[in-house]
Amino acid sequence: GEKKPRKSRGRVVGPVPDTTKLHGRDEIVSSISSGLSEGSSYLLEGLPGIGKTSVATAVSNSLIDDGWLVRWATCQTDSDSSSISRMWLGGRAPTSKDAIVTRVDSKKTLLVLDEAQQSSGRLVEGIREILEACSETSAVILAVTRAPNPFPDISGFESIRLEGLQTELARDLLPLEMDDEQAIEVCEAMDGHPLGIKLWSPDDELPGSGAVQEYVEAQVLRRLSQSGASSLDELSLSPLPLEVEEMLEPGGTEELDESAILRWAGTLVEPHHLVRNVRRASLMDGGAEDIHSKLAEMWSKRAGSRARRMEAHHRLESGTDVDPEWVAKSVNEIVTDDSAAAAVVLQQAISTNPEEALFELAADIALERGEPKIASEYIESMEDGPRRDLRMARLARIEGEWDRADELEASAISGLDPGDRVRAEISSLVRNYDDRLPGSDSRADAQTLLAGADSVRLSDLEEGDRELASLVLDLLRHSLALDSGDLEEASRTRDSIEGRMGAEDPRLLFLDLRSRLSAGAEAEEFLDEALEAARSHIESSTDPLERLRSIHLSLEACSEPPNWLIEAHSSFDPESLGDSLAPHRRAKAHWWFWRGVTNRDDRLSSWKEAIVRLRSTGCGKAARDLTQRLSREL
Repeated sequence: GEKKPRKSRGRVVGPVPDTTKLHGRDEIVSSISSGLSEGSSYLLEGLPGIGKTSVATAVSNSLIDDGWLVRWATCQTDSDSSSISRMWLGGRAPTSKDAIVTRVDSKKTLLVLDEAQQSSGRLVEGIREILEACSETSAVILAVTRAPNPFPDISGFESIRLEGLQTELARDLLPLEMDDEQAIEVCEAMDGHPLGIKLWSPDDELPGSGAVQEYVEAQVLRRLSQSGASSLDELSLSPLPLEVEEMLEPGGTEELDESAILRWAGTLVEPHHLVRNVRRASLMDGGAEDIHSKLAEMWSKRAGSRARRMEAHHRLESGTDVDPEWVAKSVNEIVTDDSAAAAVVLQQAISTNPEEALFELAADIALERGEPKIASEYIESMEDGPRRDLRMARLARIEGEWDRADELEASAISGLDPGDRVRAEISSLVRNYDDRLPGSDSRADAQTLLAGADSVRLSDLEEGDRELASLVLDLLRHSLALDSGDLEEASRTRDSIEGRMGAEDPRLLFLDLRSRLSAGAEAEEFLDEALEAARSHIESSTDPLERLRSIHLSLEACSEPPNWLIEAHSSFDPESLGDSLAPHRRAKAHWWFWRGVTNRDDRLSSWKEAIVRLRSTGCGKAARDLTQRLSREL
């Protein structure tokens, strides 16, 4: 007979869990798989330990066998739409809703979001928006959550509740040599709850009806040694899964693992959520605050943003007063690596300590993350005055109200203390200079910006700040001189900059490269040499911002970029730049712009991402220009 064509297997992206043997779930797996194949999206709910993740994994495997692409993400406390997008799409993933939707919109694609309930209340709204938007594409979604469902009014999803196993199917979870009658009694007492059944041991009393959680507490936790209990306490009170070597009390982890209490993701470990929830609840009745204090003390002796994230959580939960200045300092360290974690910690701090400085910082982080609704709530909690108005101006820019933003900013700046006023004037000038797409003519604004730079009263700053402010203004003048082809002025400001930085400062190489590329863009005969100089500067630069800006200047200088330059751009990881500094955020927006220029296939999603990023960093004019270019493309 004829050979059937071999069906090609699909593939998976993201941290999909290892496949485990699944008992008694064939019917629901097949029902969900066929519903997804027909275009439905599902919200799978159920108790902790009931087997939701195993069912989702089995569904994914069955669709992969049918040639589907499965994109898997697993939530933790600090997961937001950006980190979910990175799991779904792999490296260099966009983070804005429109761009994510464009990238996932394809047939025979399943998006899985596991452990949806884990995400912090501060981030859950952004995740709901992404889920709803993706459910309107050609892709389908399986969101997995324990009750209570964090998205009660989500549209576009059908809800399925996973119950315990039927007794005869649950029987297979217990040893074959066990007496059938006793096995059935155990399965019924556990309501067919797979984890409860697996945790059972012959010398345990059986739970009463509907009492699996009480059983876990009474039997499983009673069996633990002192060391096992201490390790479990630490893991249960940690905001995130831990590496064993990070723990204060690692000694009991082996015992917990042998008792089927732990779940692993690579080298990170946490208790099964059923066990963790029960343990956490019993510690809240007494003992939790002491443990939090000890853990805060341990993390305080460690360096790095993860240590600050952990220390902040434990300090805030320890029942002691926490100094808002310490919170702000810690959050500023956390935000350089993870703005979602910083947002969660701030929300936690504000709930017990609603201080003006924390509202201001929370508003800033929400604005940097492009979350206008949340930023607006924090801004409303601030006291009236110029500092609040400055944030209102930034909010207006994100929302596209450019004229209102300019009015609010001008009136806010005039009301600030002299030192703050000068800093705000300078950052406004720099933003206005940056607010253009590469290749667009900035000469029209040059006179206004130069006049603005000349009118800044540096004498209002303290001596230490004056030098840095003068340097920033000279760098702005140098850029404007190069843009307008005024080589004499460019040379004069370069001398002034060298006088401030010192002749050996490596940043001068970047200025000289910029001058050479500027000349190369004007006259073809200089371009090859300028690009060679750029190549060696890009390859030797250790500062990621300077490297990326050199790549962008080189792309802007040539109409047909050489392959090495396109490769340097595509291999640069924009996540190596933080989100807490405006120049970094703008450079990242430009990375997405250039990705759309150099990679036609991804132009739509890349430019959508660039538009959102430009807007959230205050570059409204550039965002509008790119929106027009995109609509012409379409």
